[in-house]
Amino acid sequence: MKNVLITGITGQDGLFLTKKYLDKKEDKSIFGISRSKNLESFYQNLESLEVKSIDNLNMVNIDLNNKTHVFDLLKKVKPEAVYNFSGPSSVYKSLIDKGESTTTMKNIFDNLTDSLIELNNFCNFFQASSSEMYENISNNAINENTKMVPNSPYAVGKYENHKKVLKLSEEYNWNIVSGIMFNHESEFRDDSYLIKKIITSAKEIKNKKNSKLQLGSVDYVRDWSFAGDIVNGAYTLVQNNAKGSYVIGSGIGSKILDIVKIVFNYYNLNWENYLEINEELLRKGDAEIKVSNPSKIESHFGWKTSMDFNELILRCIS
Repeated sequence: MKNVLITGITGQDGLFLTKKYLDKKEDKSIFGISRSKNLESFYQNLESLEVKSIDNLNMVNIDLNNKTHVFDLLKKVKPEAVYNFSGPSSVYKSLIDKGESTTTMKNIFDNLTDSLIELNNFCNFFQASSSEMYENISNNAINENTKMVPNSPYAVGKYENHKKVLKLSEEYNWNIVSGIMFNHESEFRDDSYLIKKIITSAKEIKNKKNSKLQLGSVDYVRDWSFAGDIVNGAYTLVQNNAKGSYVIGSGIGSKILDIVKIVFNYYNLNWENYLEINEELLRKGDAEIKVSNPSKIESHFGWKTSMDFNELILRCIS
């Protein structure tokens, strides 16, 4: 039986990828790494995604910052594919954690790739990269060749690992790929993410537990996709032995105001009565428009998103 290793498996991306593999009922064992010892919510989330069997799922509790633990696990598992979804996921937290986010991201990536090299296991490897790496342009859709100028510690960590992917793919002729994922959401996000924040605020307003939705802007444009679609993009890259870098997004921009309108309409509320703009919530230097150009992955492998924006927002509500 062949093995697949997924780091950060309990996050939304890990959830959808686990479902993808388990639903295929292939002769593969999934090894999922999580530092959490309480996995009840993870299994409940898999159940909500209608995963029928978890017989081929093995959960492992190790510290990916510990090189010895990582090496020993990889030596034992001998994976045919690795998906690295681990590490800090909040841009905002990275701005105040004094470099911890950047260091953690780099350490985890180095521990994984250095161990695989030492074990002479050049298995297919997907590195979760981010649109946050790009400079703050507000015009043309972003592709693999667009200039990168990270403006947060989170983005710096992603960028450093992205550059290493490109170097390793050339140096070892390795099928290691940087999947540059644009905003992707699902029902599993918490209130620290914009869409869920808007949903929670509207719900509280409806239940008279809140009176305002406070946002930094409603005019910013982003490329939002369904997390399950983006994960399918990662899976597609690994299955097709991709290397280098690929932008993964919908290629369609939507305003924050579009989210507000869909959500407040769902709750039969007039958004204009409750919206309050507080520009102090904006990140300094953040781009007003950030939209992907996923033509490379579509032309190479035929992948594109399937869920439209309106359907995504409604899924996040329900």
